[in-house]
Amino acid sequence: MNSSNDLILYTTDDGESQLVLRELGGQVWLTQQEIAELYQTTKQNISLHVQNILDEGELVQNLTVKEDLTVKTEGERQVRRQLQLYALPMIVAIGYRVRSTRGTQFRQWATRTLGEYLTKGFAMDDERLKDPRWDYFDELLERIRDIRSSEKRFYQKVRDLFTLAEDYRASEQETQLLFVEVQNKLFYAVTGHTAAELIVLRADPGQPNMNLRSFAGKRVRKADVVIAKNYLQGEELEQLNRLVSMFFDFAEFRAKSRQHLRIKEWRDYLDKFMTFNEQPLLANAGQVSRKQMEQIAYERYETFDRQRKQQEAIAEDQKELRELEQLAERMSKQHKDRP
Repeated sequence: MNSSNDLILYTTDDGESQLVLRELGGQVWLTQQEIAELYQTTKQNISLHVQNILDEGELVQNLTVKEDLTVKTEGERQVRRQLQLYALPMIVAIGYRVRSTRGTQFRQWATRTLGEYLTKGFAMDDERLKDPRWDYFDELLERIRDIRSSEKRFYQKVRDLFTLAEDYRASEQETQLLFVEVQNKLFYAVTGHTAAELIVLRADPGQPNMNLRSFAGKRVRKADVVIAKNYLQGEELEQLNRLVSMFFDFAEFRAKSRQHLRIKEWRDYLDKFMTFNEQPLLANAGQVSRKQMEQIAYERYETFDRQRKQQEAIAEDQKELRELEQLAERMSKQHKDRP
């Protein structure tokens, strides 16, 4: 199963069909045409089964059937149409009535995989990952490391670890300082700079996407430019992800083997971890503070955003000019074609 932007890809066992299930409101949906393709039957047959299921009271319409607006390009026009979607319980109920091999396979997959996905937000095919012929496990590990090193996850894990210290005080300010310290030492090991220094060094309003290598959504936003991880090159990101994963494994092992730890001991463990792994050790807080970095990064973003809007306005003007020129050409041609 492959999920992206609330879409779940299902491939039939024979490999002849691939269907995209839409995940909306904690439920998955297919159109009538897609269900017909899944079960290798006609839309009319699916429509008949749906009506019988509702008439017999097996399922309730307002919970299993919904309308969704879709926009399709037909020629040069964009056409809006209402699509009727059917929820998983309806899809499975239809499968029981169609009585096909594909129906049985889909029900088994849905029971085994979709339930886990809708509950947890992910699903794993354990047997496939264990199979040495497949290399998905390496890819999965890489994705887990990447998630683990995201700032929100990282901050939460650092806080969870330091709350185990017997002299820990439940202060967000103290937690933030500890987070910055751990983050900076890891970034320094990978890039030779603290997180704030790296942002100031690499944020460039004159570069595409302000020199960010990754960011949320399709456009660089203000919040993206103060996340140091967004500026990392591919190899740097991979090294950081591995270091973060190794550090948390190391720290969790330490936490389980010793009950009474102080904040200073956690700091010492971090330094020992870096030294053991032959990584350069940051000896100070760096040359750029978080506040200084944010001021510089936000100023550069304003410059970048202003330039981006100007470029978009120019592109829009050029598009409108081309459309006017095309219109003029058509009118001229029509005039010449008149008798």
